Amino acid sequence: QVQLVESGGGLVQAEGSLTLSCSVSGRTFSTYHMGWFRQAPGKLREFVAAITYDGGRTWAADSVKGRFTISRGNAKNTVILQMNSLKPEDTAVYYCAAGSTTPWTDDYDYWGQGTQVTVSS
Repeated sequence: QVQLVESGGGLVQAEGSLTLSCSVSGRTFSTYHMGWFRQAPGKLREFVAAITYDGGRTWAADSVKGRFTISRGNAKNTVILQMNSLKPEDTAVYYCAAGSTTPWTDDYDYWGQGTQVTVSS
């Protein structure tokens, strides 16, 4: 069974930075494409960023390009979302996901419980 645990959320002022981490249990982490999604109150869940199983390719939503970076460490079974120049509209619960054949969609097999990110103006 695959389990995902996010960490690193919190409260930050606008233009600040946060680093989200997703720890993945299971021996097949290195075979999974990984993604980050977010859901703000009253809104649908949306794609943030994704990375292929080998880290060779990444995708990012237009709203976060140039500010957020996704990376992974297969030796440590972790995927990182570095978030810079945060804006109040980035406020949401951020979810880590694993195991999709189309990483830029929400078609993932496994999801974490989420971590809250709040950006104050």
